[in-house]
Amino acid sequence: MSAKLGEILVRENLISAQHLREALDYQREHGGRLGYNLVKLGLVTDDMITAVLSRQYGIPSVNLDLFQIDESVLRLIPQEVAQKYSVIPLSRVGATLTLAMVDPTNVFAMDDIKFMTGLNVEPVVVAEVSIQLAIAKYYGTSREIELAAISVEEPAYERSNGKSSNGNNSPGAITHADLVSLDSIDFDHSNAEDVEVVEDNEEIDLSTLSRMSEDAPVVRLVNVLLVDALRRGASDIHIEPYEKELRIRFRIDGVLYDVMHPPLKLRDALISRVKIMSKLDISEKRLPQDGRIKIKVKVDARSRELDFRVSTLPTLFGEKVVLRLLDKENLMLDMTKLGFEAESLVKFQRNISRPYGMVLVTGPTGSGKTNTLYSALQSLNTVQTNIMTAEDPVEFNLMGINQVQMKEQIGLNFAAALRAFLRQDPNIVLVGEIRDFETAEIAIKAALTGHLVLSTLHTNDAPSTISRLMNMGIEPFLVATSVNLIQAQRLIRRVCKDCKEQHSLPPEAMMEVGFSADEAKNLKTYKGKGCSTCNNTGYKGRIGLYEVMEVNDEIRELILIGASALELRKKAIEDGMITLRESGLYKIRDGLTTLEEVVRETVA
Repeated sequence: MSAKLGEILVRENLISAQHLREALDYQREHGGRLGYNLVKLGLVTDDMITAVLSRQYGIPSVNLDLFQIDESVLRLIPQEVAQKYSVIPLSRVGATLTLAMVDPTNVFAMDDIKFMTGLNVEPVVVAEVSIQLAIAKYYGTSREIELAAISVEEPAYERSNGKSSNGNNSPGAITHADLVSLDSIDFDHSNAEDVEVVEDNEEIDLSTLSRMSEDAPVVRLVNVLLVDALRRGASDIHIEPYEKELRIRFRIDGVLYDVMHPPLKLRDALISRVKIMSKLDISEKRLPQDGRIKIKVKVDARSRELDFRVSTLPTLFGEKVVLRLLDKENLMLDMTKLGFEAESLVKFQRNISRPYGMVLVTGPTGSGKTNTLYSALQSLNTVQTNIMTAEDPVEFNLMGINQVQMKEQIGLNFAAALRAFLRQDPNIVLVGEIRDFETAEIAIKAALTGHLVLSTLHTNDAPSTISRLMNMGIEPFLVATSVNLIQAQRLIRRVCKDCKEQHSLPPEAMMEVGFSADEAKNLKTYKGKGCSTCNNTGYKGRIGLYEVMEVNDEIRELILIGASALELRKKAIEDGMITLRESGLYKIRDGLTTLEEVVRETVA
């Protein structure tokens, strides 16, 4: 994006080629976006940058100085998210949130904010300098506002040359604006003697750390954690260090439970033991790391092979470690047992059996997309078929399928893998996720040239996936001709079979979620009482909710004329699509889950 912006500015005679080279050199040295650095260097103005970006993306630009943002709108997006993505919410009209963005092509930012707020996002372009001031103004303290103003008002090349805007010639001279009237602050000297400096960055010798991690109690603790997670049916283990305690939690059926608080003195030894087992660098504590643990354990007189995906993250009080348990025995490859309604399963199987075209599975992280796609691949996996997958990460090894692990650091991303696949004579291609225009474009071309392409996308429901592809820059006629089926899914908890009992609900509550008046009065509903099998939660295991939208000729016509997600949804329902909410109601009718679970994961 930076180089392109620079080229446009030079082409439009807004800056010279020499100025662009200077700005790029400054960017290499100090980081940040090119537009921001050009403004800092005093080579262009905010208005010039936003005008160029607006033309470049075909998205309107706004002047944030003309807006007074309502507090209820600001509360929709936390300060950390606003700073992370350089965005600020401007206004909300119905289910649409207008979002001021520095980079309106950042689909990750829009995805996160869409999921966080439950609203559709309408981007507008603003300059980075303006957005920094706006974030400081609306979220920050008066001191932060002043510092933000200082950092953007004074051209950087003047400061670097030792000339500050107040006329001082010493390098980095403090301006009058930097001094926040120290005379006005009231200092209390009475407790000056009571301040004690705490040494936070304690250095531990590596050999000591390795020795500590091999101590019998630490080794036993890690082994117990791994086996206990398997016994309880946990999908993840979270090891979290805080200032005064060490907490371990398990995620069971999608919900986190507190299981243990080991002594804080075991923190370094425990984390080092996990890092050694997953072949990570125990001396590197400042950067996130990813690894894998493969172990054989004897559980209930049976030998099991377990695979854990390990992720470490530096936090304020040490490294947080999350282990994802990849248990092949929990991988359900029989599609009839996943929770599909009969008519939805027929549609899904019909479309994955086609020789070419695209099938998309959508939903948030942890909604079972990988399991669905692996089940589809397993049903298609024959000697006559060449199946290739690009995954990040490869979760399970499947015999007869060529699986490729993505490595962004060496340039092996989804787009690069997909290009290589097309030279490998594939019949079926699975792309772990469509994240950008390049991947989407190659995947669609593959689908149009005789290949079956399976992939995932982050959208809330099936119809809005069409809008997402077009927002990425894919032409409507390509979407209409390539996509065969879109499926949205969620996972909800099942009622425990061992303590299941009848539980009546108020008819009003049942009618509110979508049951008819007759059903609300007569339907028998169930709930788990809580027992040792389900750890007294009333739930054991999970089942899927599925919304399957088949792209037929009528829906293709609507896509070609640019119909909204709402119109597509209406048409799909007319054609018999079962929505996520309706799928949940079927599960309640069958006594498989509770009203609370369906409401938690779906909207009417």
